Amino acid sequence: MESEDSLQSLGWRPFFQSQVEPDSNLLPARVLNVHRGRVEIACERGHEVVELTGKSASMAIAVGDWVLLETEGPVIARLLDRFGVFQRRAAGTAGGIQLIAANVDTLFVVTSANRDFNVARLERYLAIAHDAGAFPVIVITKADTVDSVSDFVARASALSPGVLVEALDARSASDVEVLMPWCESGQTVALLGSSGVGKSTLVNTLTGDHQVTKAVREEDQRGRHTTTSRSMHRLAGGGWLVDTPGMRELQLVDVGGALDDVFAEVAALAGECRFLDCSHESEPGCAVQSAIAAGTLDAERLRRYRKLLLEDRRNTETVAERRSRDKNFGKMVKSVMAGKRKDKGAKH
Repeated sequence: MESEDSLQSLGWRPFFQSQVEPDSNLLPARVLNVHRGRVEIACERGHEVVELTGKSASMAIAVGDWVLLETEGPVIARLLDRFGVFQRRAAGTAGGIQLIAANVDTLFVVTSANRDFNVARLERYLAIAHDAGAFPVIVITKADTVDSVSDFVARASALSPGVLVEALDARSASDVEVLMPWCESGQTVALLGSSGVGKSTLVNTLTGDHQVTKAVREEDQRGRHTTTSRSMHRLAGGGWLVDTPGMRELQLVDVGGALDDVFAEVAALAGECRFLDCSHESEPGCAVQSAIAAGTLDAERLRRYRKLLLEDRRNTETVAERRSRDKNFGKMVKSVMAGKRKDKGAKH
């Protein structure tokens, strides 16, 4: 099927053009869907399915990536550098990195006006957005189910400086219209949110498609997974939307200084502490603890910041580093136990 998509409408920009040789005869294409062993792409000559064989089989390709195709085949010759990527630590003990989506301009962080609303989870999503260079917008769905959303909006707005928050009924086209400025031609948006918050309903309204949605369990207001894979959808305004499965586990990895962006007030206070290596516990001259004592900083906010810093540090370690650390810890334990047995023997 022929496509009227131009490279610009697909999200092509000078950042990608600068990576292509002037005399190259390779064809730029955007990855719309990733399957096992193949990808669906869009380019100026249409939509195609490309098998991942040979060199391309070893490429870590994500939805939203840009690739260069050989003119015949088609065969992926090269994966272009990204201006940003959403990633997380894969579930399990292997400690691998799972790519979520690449080259996203705006992240809709989706939660709902019920018991799913969780500030700690939203802080994680905001850290991921900042790390990937995407502009975060917190979208609170199911606004029609509560008498007032003002408390939800206030709590979400306080999580990061300048973060935008929109409360709406995801089924209402007029409500969802407020999100359209981020959905224009050439723009790419992604949705992140746990299961049952109305992500698929929001996708339906944004795209005009009709994905099957699943009811929220009344006893705990938690939903079941509807979307099972990551894919890109064309929006009515000409932009592209990356839908992702609901994520019950979102482990941060290699987010760098993004946490300082999300917890800007904590990071600013830490810079005022007397000691550079202040742990913000009991050291004298700790500006963070002074702010907590004065009631200008929530102690829970500091606790969550510390928790995410520790999680990111551990998850960012390479597998080799983790094994080395665990091995050294094991040696230390064995040495301590051997010393205790020796002391016990000497007493007898």
